[in-house]
Amino acid sequence: MKQETPPKKSAKPAQTREDRLKAALKANLARRKTQTRARNAVKPDGDTKEG
Repeated sequence: MKQETPPKKSAKPAQTREDRLKAALKANLARRKTQTRARNAVKPDGDTKEG
């Protein structure tokens, strides 16, 4: 009796990695947008000139 090795799924790990990278990129972009909005909200309005 020979033991059969399970067929290797080369597309599955690549797809999983691609999905993982896509999710990480999306989360990173959302975090950066939130940080930018927070910085802009805290920044005093120095554009108006008084006087």
